[in-house]
Amino acid sequence: MPKSSAISIVLATHNRCDVVLATLHRLAALHTDHQIEIIVVDNASTDGSADAIESSLPGIKLLRLDENHGSCAKAFGADHSTGEFLLFLDDDSHARKGCIERMVEHFKASPKLGVAGFTVHLPDGRRESGALPHVFVGCGVGIRRNAYESVGGLDRKLFMQAEEYDLCFRLMGGGWDVERFDDLRVEHLKTPRSRLSERTCFYDTRNNLLVTARYIPDDYESIYRDDVLQRYRWIAESQCHIAANQHAEAEAMRRYKSERIEFAKYRLTHELFERLFRIEEVAKRLNDLHANGVRRILLADLGKNIYPFVRGAKACGIEVVAITDDQFAQGGRQYRDIPIVQTDAANLDDIDAIVVSNMSPAHATRTQARWSKRTCLPVAAWYAEAAAATSTSVVIPVEQAANSA
Repeated sequence: MPKSSAISIVLATHNRCDVVLATLHRLAALHTDHQIEIIVVDNASTDGSADAIESSLPGIKLLRLDENHGSCAKAFGADHSTGEFLLFLDDDSHARKGCIERMVEHFKASPKLGVAGFTVHLPDGRRESGALPHVFVGCGVGIRRNAYESVGGLDRKLFMQAEEYDLCFRLMGGGWDVERFDDLRVEHLKTPRSRLSERTCFYDTRNNLLVTARYIPDDYESIYRDDVLQRYRWIAESQCHIAANQHAEAEAMRRYKSERIEFAKYRLTHELFERLFRIEEVAKRLNDLHANGVRRILLADLGKNIYPFVRGAKACGIEVVAITDDQFAQGGRQYRDIPIVQTDAANLDDIDAIVVSNMSPAHATRTQARWSKRTCLPVAAWYAEAAAATSTSVVIPVEQAANSA
């Protein structure tokens, strides 16, 4: 039998020969005390990628597929891996020095840790993170092998888009912890090719609807289904991919009922749903604002999980005057009867506070920074990265804010 590796680094590629070769040369040069194997899944590339990898990097395990299975092709690599821990990367991402060792330390310190998500760094200095707490980004994530196998691994039928949500929800439902760590960092080139394609639009729409069907509890299923439909229609309109969106909706809705039945045993419990979507937590935070005299707010960002903010405000008597989002504000759009406006067009008269309605730490941090520069109003950014949020995440009473302005 082959000697077991401590870590199996797995990535998939398709027709990006120069990009994947650059990544693999970086990985091959890694110096670590842990035994590492590198596995590349070639998604039926036609640009010579597989031959180039085989000839220039003979120490790398190469799997040649007969057809393109998208980012979920990493599942084939996982099947052929031997490591106690998996590290999934994209063909244009790599871990920073020392982070693989720290990843193993996190797993060794916590036996119930199933996933160690990396913080993603982009070339322009920005960070990227999942849209929900406990959801990792697929270009940099460590996974405990027995956790991965215990829930069936990546769903290859999803191809690409939302596969992280699907796997996270099953892992958490299986009793595993899914966490992101600031000291685990991955550089992501985020090569732009095909990222705004009709194919991406199709899988974004279809897979987010299927994930909703599979995992969202009955009390919230129709709410989140409607939100997904609206969000991805708007994105498709902005990218001129309406036909792809309509095709995806039709396919997802044909499968919706059967998926809901098939995955009923994986439905998120109330406790897990709250850990991920924070319905009650957001309501409590907004109620605290109300107790401090806040009556009228702007929500900043039409985040993927904006519903708890709108629901919580309504429940405690806070009026949401508008939602500011420069991507989605056009053509008189509204979210649950609340107008969506450009940031520059937002009327701050008689507003008591800005609430950042985005649970992605990286996005919430950027939105918090923009609004803190624009106004003396309190800015609540409860899900921003901790270091950036320390000074502004607690909203001061309205009377005190007025005196200090």
